[in-house]
Amino acid sequence: MMSLLISSIKIISIIIILYTILPTLYYRIVKRKPTKRFKNKNSILLSFDDGPNEEYTNKLLNLLKRHNIKATFFVIASEAQKHPEVVQKILKEGHSLGLHSLEHKSASLKGYLYTKHDFENSMKIIKTFEDDILYYRPPWGVINLFTLYYLKKYNLELVLWSVMVGDWSKYTSVYDITNRILKRVRGGDVICLHDGRGSNCAPLRTIESLETVIPCLLESGFEFININEFY
Repeated sequence: MMSLLISSIKIISIIIILYTILPTLYYRIVKRKPTKRFKNKNSILLSFDDGPNEEYTNKLLNLLKRHNIKATFFVIASEAQKHPEVVQKILKEGHSLGLHSLEHKSASLKGYLYTKHDFENSMKIIKTFEDDILYYRPPWGVINLFTLYYLKKYNLELVLWSVMVGDWSKYTSVYDITNRILKRVRGGDVICLHDGRGSNCAPLRTIESLETVIPCLLESGFEFININEFY
């Protein structure tokens, strides 16, 4: 009985490794799409996940507008459906839109039917705002084999990140966010922050941090560019 249990655990482990762990590691490590070469070697991409949120995203958009910076918003489709006016504002102000799944559920334990449901319904919602949606970022950066199928079906570019600072956590202070970004960012980096979800009003700390971070990065010679220039 024990040997049968051990064999079953081994088989399940192998299936999980092949189904989600290997594809995820492959795209995070081996097949990371290189960014383009730019005249300014300090070109960087600023991106936000988990929105839109009526309060946080609007405050963030006001901040970006003051500095004339364009960013990419990877939106949760169900949240975009709740806040269409915020999505319209994102696009009207010249920012780019990407997809961050339907409900922010990890692909690690989701099968074909859910993955199909996720992509089909997400694309229907997002295409009501922008027909030519090009970019996708999976929740927690996790994908499975069916994710790859639907990325190809909808001609979506998988976009991960190179700098993430844990700004969603209730334990991460404004100082932490600021210090981590300024220490870690290099030319060619994709910065991933959050304008939705997060514990204890976390996006407000992100926005407060950016009040300091953006001027510092600009003064250091960094250039924020559009995702279409980046990939």
